[in-house]
Amino acid sequence: MKEGRANTMKVGTKIGAAIGAVVFLVFGSVPGFYFGSYGTLILLSHLAGGAVEPTTLVRMVTVVGILLGIFCAGAVSIVLGSVFGTVMGYVVDLISGLGKAKETAEAKAHN
Repeated sequence: MKEGRANTMKVGTKIGAAIGAVVFLVFGSVPGFYFGSYGTLILLSHLAGGAVEPTTLVRMVTVVGILLGIFCAGAVSIVLGSVFGTVMGYVVDLISGLGKAKETAEAKAHN
């Protein structure tokens, strides 16, 4: 892989990761909070065999579930943003490469 192409891919990946982080902060933090807490309470109710009482242990496990849900939503957003940025970097490199090939062919034709 040429140095210019690798640089384009790296820049695209970094830009995509930044966009993924911003999208997570705007759209993903509340669903991560909600699904983390809901999933934890469902898991605890299945393990307990019924409704769970709001004891200290249940609250601590719920907080851990919330943090895990927020972390997972953030990780998915950043990874998908990076993949999208890499694909866009590849497309930009491909399009710019087509223009360079035409210029080279025209320059050889004139010589």
